[in-house]
Amino acid sequence: MRKVADCREMPSESGCTLTISGEEDEVVRAAAEHAASVHGHTDSPEFREEIRNSLKDEHMSVR
Repeated sequence: MRKVADCREMPSESGCTLTISGEEDEVVRAAAEHAASVHGHTDSPEFREEIRNSLKDEHMSVR
């Protein structure tokens, strides 16, 4: 199942609205890179595990 990382669910001084979705490993990698480059977090294995634990399942609407 595809996963979602949504910056709106995290405390942020910048009010970031980025949402990243895809396969779990892709989302963890992209979210960690985004958090480091935009929000000043340190990308580490522990930080990536925190991101992994915060991911939600993506729910697609049926047309």
